[in-house]
Amino acid sequence: MSQQIRFTPSPAAELDSLLGKLNPDRVFVLTDTTTHALCLPLLKECAALHDAPCITIEAGDVHKHLGSLTSVWSALCDGRATRHSLLVNLGGGMVTDLGGFAAATFKRGIRFINVPTTLLGMVDAAVGGKTGINFNGLKNEIGAFREADAVVVSTAFLRTLDSGNLRSGYAEMLKHSLLENREVWSAHLKFNLGNPDLATLQELVRLSIEVKTRIVTEDPCEKGIRKALNLGHTAGHALESLALEKEKPVLHGFAVAWGIVCELFMSCAEAGFPEEVMRQTVGFIRETYGVPDITCKDYDRLYALMLHDKKNVGNDIRFTLLSDIGTLRLDSLVPQSLVFESFDFLREG
Repeated sequence: MSQQIRFTPSPAAELDSLLGKLNPDRVFVLTDTTTHALCLPLLKECAALHDAPCITIEAGDVHKHLGSLTSVWSALCDGRATRHSLLVNLGGGMVTDLGGFAAATFKRGIRFINVPTTLLGMVDAAVGGKTGINFNGLKNEIGAFREADAVVVSTAFLRTLDSGNLRSGYAEMLKHSLLENREVWSAHLKFNLGNPDLATLQELVRLSIEVKTRIVTEDPCEKGIRKALNLGHTAGHALESLALEKEKPVLHGFAVAWGIVCELFMSCAEAGFPEEVMRQTVGFIRETYGVPDITCKDYDRLYALMLHDKKNVGNDIRFTLLSDIGTLRLDSLVPQSLVFESFDFLREG
């Protein structure tokens, strides 16, 4: 894995140093309307950005679409970006996903740096080389594998984050803890999200990124072990897509947390995952994320959405399950009846 991950309390100085070494002919900054107002001021001391054009798109995953992507391409073109230019993606997962894809495809690829401003962006979207946009109502349907030249991680940005987005990012950290060991998992269940200590959170973020980086380094293009990172996502992406269809969008991490509930339930039934660990994890998720607004009438549609998952082979839905914390069952096939039972469990416990 070639990308640099820089942990720093001073993102402006770190970015200045990186841009000095990379020496692009032009620098562009991509923000959304929220990060333009709340996060761009934290980079005002970065001299390399003083004359950089700022491209701003609408905030929210509903805007991670072809129209926003086209506007970024157009701005790069109008700003005379060349193959030696560089795009700084300042934002959450929506900005780093879309900005990374814009950079990967403009003039067959220009360099980019991710500066994640949300917890979700730090531990998930900004690291690992996945870029893309939503298409035809499906999450991340169009995209490419392309690593950022660097990722600047600073919990200074988390002071701008609301409670919902903090919890959203924490779902991916909880997922990583389930892939690691009981000690790490237990530490995540004990962390106080209602009154977060940023110093403790920074260490948990570093650990979470290390888990993901180790997996991605071993399997950059998701041929094997990287599928572990899909825990909670097969069901979660379907729940997220359904919410978009209903025009009641939910934060990505909330959908992933609910997906973890479903897939741990399946893991107990199919892989012998310890029920007590499942119950403790589900209890934390219910308390932190509530339950989704679904009924049994939604089950067929959710199942159909799962059939679009990129991990599938033919018409078989492939789940990442666990037989214990840190013990994987990749590409698991689960009967449709058990999938529906997991939706019952998600709704009713």
